[in-house]
Amino acid sequence: MGETAKYYVVRSKAVPEVLLKVVEAKRLLESEKVLTIQEAVDAVGISRSSFYKYKDDIFQFHDNSQGTTITLTFQMDDEPGCLSDVLKVIAEYHGNILTIHQSIPINGIASLSLSIQVLKTTGDISKMIEKMEDQKGVHHVKILARE
Repeated sequence: MGETAKYYVVRSKAVPEVLLKVVEAKRLLESEKVLTIQEAVDAVGISRSSFYKYKDDIFQFHDNSQGTTITLTFQMDDEPGCLSDVLKVIAEYHGNILTIHQSIPINGIASLSLSIQVLKTTGDISKMIEKMEDQKGVHHVKILARE
């Protein structure tokens, strides 16, 4: 029996440097800033064997999420305008909101889940999530699912 593939979403600070360099080498090749794999690996400072070992197993999240749906969960303070600020961030990144579910606030904190359709016009999802987390009253934005 074959092993079932498992996928994880991790922040870049938790990813080993070699994997981040593989992603950068792939970006250089795709953007045609370099023409060969050797030029790409030389530019980022890894071996060709490292590139080939990991090239099919690592990608930037936003590069592979176009045309999909992501579901986010987070808590936020029960304050007027907090949800509106989060929705404005999603609109800035051209995400299409499919569902919003908010619990009744307990002790001044509401739990929310949002399903967002990621379109070709949607910007960098990682940056969108960071900007959502930076909004006043927003706590712990996490990706629950990607479909």
